[in-house]
Amino acid sequence: MDLLALADFTLVARHGGFGRASRESGRPKATLSRRVADLESGLNLRLFERGARALKLTEEGRALFEKTSVLLAELNETTAAIASGGDEPRGRLRVSAPLLFSQAAMGKLAAQFAMKHRAIRLEVTTEDRPVDMVEEGYDLVIRVNPAPDESLVGRIFLRDRIVMVAHPGLPRPAGSAPVPVVLRGGAIGEQTDVWEFTEKGRKKRLTVQPVLSLASLFMVRDAVRANVGAARLPLSLVIPDLAAGTLVQWGDVSGPEVALWALYPSRRLLSARVSAFLNFLKEAFPEGSPDELAAYIR
Repeated sequence: MDLLALADFTLVARHGGFGRASRESGRPKATLSRRVADLESGLNLRLFERGARALKLTEEGRALFEKTSVLLAELNETTAAIASGGDEPRGRLRVSAPLLFSQAAMGKLAAQFAMKHRAIRLEVTTEDRPVDMVEEGYDLVIRVNPAPDESLVGRIFLRDRIVMVAHPGLPRPAGSAPVPVVLRGGAIGEQTDVWEFTEKGRKKRLTVQPVLSLASLFMVRDAVRANVGAARLPLSLVIPDLAAGTLVQWGDVSGPEVALWALYPSRRLLSARVSAFLNFLKEAFPEGSPDELAAYIR
């Protein structure tokens, strides 16, 4: 099989079209089109469905891309390492991380990783949506409590929990009067709600009235600091405020722990770049506790 044609097919599949692949790689569009056509002819398979404005992988094309993109990346990485005369990880590392973690810690993490591994070109995107790691070209994703996925493996590198906090000046709940609260996202209606939490081992129910809805947990924390209302927030985000007394904890919110996972495709061999990033996360958060994340953010 023509490896150049295979590499060009992978390039076009990754970028979703001949024009974009040509612009990104600097290779002529006509050359890419010819090589992909030659590959299809040699395999006697249609790898792309060609529409007037869109290019879409066929089922056979997707299967080929999922296999060859990984093998070609590993081949390039191996030859680069041999050419450089060492085993230092190098090449591009694409990471997808959730919004809150990115806002809190990813800038500092990325900078420290880049200084430690100067031969790796780290690219981080921020999004909370599920991503197709193979199709979108990610090497590793960080997700909070991800759903089980047989195609992915990984490890937990941070644990957190949700607590209910308020400004010291906000009266503690008494009786059935609703307590004002701040939400992350969602519409605010006229109806009250009931929040459950645990205080000193005792389960409690609290009638609440949402008064403010904000898009970011950092914004929610700032609103609680201003005594607008109580809120449910990750412990790591409010540890400094609890220590300083600018916020008080009313209790722990029931539910599963908050676990941050670093995930990569199970069918891939663990590349030196991904391994280096996983080891770096372990060095940054050896215990994986909320206190470590809070200290790192500070």
